[in-house]
Amino acid sequence: AILDGTIKLFYEFGIKNLNMDDISRLLKISKKTLYQYAKSKEDLIEKLFYYDELKWGKKITEIKLKNLNAIDVLIQVSIVVSEQIGKFDPKLKFEMKKYYESVFHNFMQIKQVHIFEQISDNITKGITEGLYRDSLNVELVAGLYVRNLVDMHNKDYCFIENITFDQVFEAMFENHIRAIATPEGIEYFEKRKSDWRN
Repeated sequence: AILDGTIKLFYEFGIKNLNMDDISRLLKISKKTLYQYAKSKEDLIEKLFYYDELKWGKKITEIKLKNLNAIDVLIQVSIVVSEQIGKFDPKLKFEMKKYYESVFHNFMQIKQVHIFEQISDNITKGITEGLYRDSLNVELVAGLYVRNLVDMHNKDYCFIENITFDQVFEAMFENHIRAIATPEGIEYFEKRKSDWRN
């Protein structure tokens, strides 16, 4: 409850504008209670990132338990990633990088490693299922996918006016699938693409 409440406060007021006293007052809890969970604002932010990773891990596990093929897993995981990146407020990101650079850097490194692992597993699964080409260099392809995601955080990434983040992400995702899929995989993706867009 404290972490969920703090996230809402940061979105509403920004990170820089709130201190621990403000957070406890706005959450209607005592400072003593807040300090039982976090020894400082930086510690609280670290816990927010850890909490985010737990929620991410839970969503990925739920997707994997559905016993889907590699393309369907990648579609669902990519939707989750797209939603997460898309909701990351640029102002919050700027404040995080400026005032809590080491915390933000560590979080991004952990996130990139986790996404790399998930994409690597997905590629291996797809090769086994005959949906992805067996000649793929798994580490290279997964690394390129992660690099594209990181680059999409850059506000200058899309230089074309009136192009949304979702459009960029969808184009990147489709290019990724078409580059790695077998003819059978592309045929399956074509069938699923209309469902994904709807």
